[in-house]
Amino acid sequence: MARYRGPKSKISRRFKEAIFGPDKALERRPYGPGQHGNTRRRKKESEYSGQLAEKQKAKYTYGILEKQFSNMFKAANARQGITGEILLQFCESRLDNVVFRLGIAPTRRGARQLVTHRHIMVNGHVVNIPSYRMRAGDVIAVREKSKSMVVISSSLGAASSRLDWLDWNAQTMSGVFINVPSRDQIPENIKESLIVELYSK
Repeated sequence: MARYRGPKSKISRRFKEAIFGPDKALERRPYGPGQHGNTRRRKKESEYSGQLAEKQKAKYTYGILEKQFSNMFKAANARQGITGEILLQFCESRLDNVVFRLGIAPTRRGARQLVTHRHIMVNGHVVNIPSYRMRAGDVIAVREKSKSMVVISSSLGAASSRLDWLDWNAQTMSGVFINVPSRDQIPENIKESLIVELYSK
């Protein structure tokens, strides 16, 4: 199954955000990567460069490769409404993202692994497709045999808060996808309008 396998800290330093989760390298060197580090004189960013960077940030954040992201944009563009907001809603509705948002995994990459290794159930059935799109009312649960896994229990113990569009039951280790989030309920620092401008050229 295709996924990004390259360096993570370098990408986080490029965007100056811990988009893959907590990163000590970013804390030590909160500036762009490269031989000259923080002393390099940066050229003024072009309009295209800013749009491309925002698209790349969104792809890395949600762990989606180019072809799949492009197809998601086409699907979002075909729907009525604000294309950029719908695109982010598609990203947030992915099963691996929902598992991450519920706190079952500490990162999206970890959530993707739990899904592909068949530790997660949706509406009582095992689903091992990270890109599976959740719908309002869907129930996400940790598989019975997987509830004792240390990685899951430690992640749930460290989870501080959850979002309004998700409901979690600690006793049953299951949650409900209440509804598709609106833009103001999505905490990611992504300027989706720039992504729409890029794809619209």
